[in-house]
Amino acid sequence: MIAIVKYNAGNIRSVQNALNRLGCESIITDDPALIRSATKVIFPGVGEASSAMQYLREHNLVSLLTSLTQPMLGICLGLQLMCEHSEEGDTDCLGIFNAKVKRFPPEELVPHMGWNNFSHTESPLFKGITLDQDMYYVHAYYAEQCEHTIATCSYISTFSTAMNKDKFYGTQFHPEKSSEVGQQLLQNFLAL
Repeated sequence: MIAIVKYNAGNIRSVQNALNRLGCESIITDDPALIRSATKVIFPGVGEASSAMQYLREHNLVSLLTSLTQPMLGICLGLQLMCEHSEEGDTDCLGIFNAKVKRFPPEELVPHMGWNNFSHTESPLFKGITLDQDMYYVHAYYAEQCEHTIATCSYISTFSTAMNKDKFYGTQFHPEKSSEVGQQLLQNFLAL
């Protein structure tokens, strides 16, 4: 069973629909016992960092998520919340990845929305995905590059678009909205 973490962020149903297309059974939950017993955990989200972190604290999910031993995939806001700190709401986050989340400069065109290519390192997450394939983005904040960066994208500046530390993975792009290449990435995560 795949647990999709519920924390009052948007886009959770589209992730569940993508998993359904892959024939995977999933549950949307904020129940610590169900999350802990899942074979894989997906931490998706579209929303605002400080209110999302408040929900995680109020529901005793912070220490649970940071101590998971099964693979976890953060998507968009999920990746950002896996970093140390976000400028959005001046919020301390989960601290899994050693990076800060910053806002694209306000004088530029934000949010970064639409299809964009990215460059990536060798990772089981990118098996069968070539450098000429694009992913779908919608975000106004980005994670800095750090030692956990496994893929980068350029929009205004170069930022981390995928990260990995141990069994924790995160993507700034939305694989559930990225057609066949996104489905491939989700399949790769499920195969970890």
